[in-house]
Amino acid sequence: MRERLDDAITDFSRRRVEVDGVPKTVYVSGSGPAVVLMPEMPGISPDVLRFARWVRNAGLTVYVPSLFGTDGAYPSAEDGEKVARRACVSAEFRAFAGGGTSPVTTWLRGLARLAHAECGGPGVGAIGLCFTGNFALTMTLEPAVIAPVVNHPSLPLDDPGGLEIGGEDALAVRDRIQRDGLKVLAYRFEGDRWCTGRRFAAYQALLGDAFDGRVLPDSAANTDPPPFFREVVGTPHSVVTAHLVDAEGHPTLRARDEILTFLTDRLTPTPRES
Repeated sequence: MRERLDDAITDFSRRRVEVDGVPKTVYVSGSGPAVVLMPEMPGISPDVLRFARWVRNAGLTVYVPSLFGTDGAYPSAEDGEKVARRACVSAEFRAFAGGGTSPVTTWLRGLARLAHAECGGPGVGAIGLCFTGNFALTMTLEPAVIAPVVNHPSLPLDDPGGLEIGGEDALAVRDRIQRDGLKVLAYRFEGDRWCTGRRFAAYQALLGDAFDGRVLPDSAANTDPPPFFREVVGTPHSVVTAHLVDAEGHPTLRARDEILTFLTDRLTPTPRES
């Protein structure tokens, strides 16, 4: 088992961002068009920050909002379980079937508007991970969001074939994606019990060909993830963070590269020839 340390997050600007009177901490770094990267459970871990730096190094400005947990903390099993329990009963999230769209997505859409105003470009990317996976889809209700990436979405926790989105919002998302010709990129591991094939089928049913769901074999997952993922999650799950294997040619690293290409292609288009 390799040694892991907390991340001091010294190479990001720590900002207090207020949307509709609600303040949250957001970590910002980079230059170029904006990408909102939402943390996975149980928070902005060193693995989430590693991915954020890859986004930044691709020539983009990454905004990482603090939604739960301890920022930069290495995710232990005990602390992670406590964070997950608090999030599941929080008024900001709808963790279970029948709850509709999580209210926090309204705040996140406001962050995307702000990021677009600050960074310019054709629009904003949105990346959801695990607990926040589906938020990237809901954020397309904000016109500035043009590059949504849905990674191993785990909500609702009690319905493997459900989507964490209210009926009216789902139809509005479908209509917006069709109208503007958007694509939704998504990843999961084949045997992930938190994000099953039934969930991807539900996305496909809603979005049709606009949904590009990619499935990696369980054998591609990192076999030495942090304790929270090993003891609580207990299944291959986090494709580009905790279960990523940082080795050239590895399937999870290829997934990372595909996501970065998806973002840069849409957010930094080649200038038209004069």
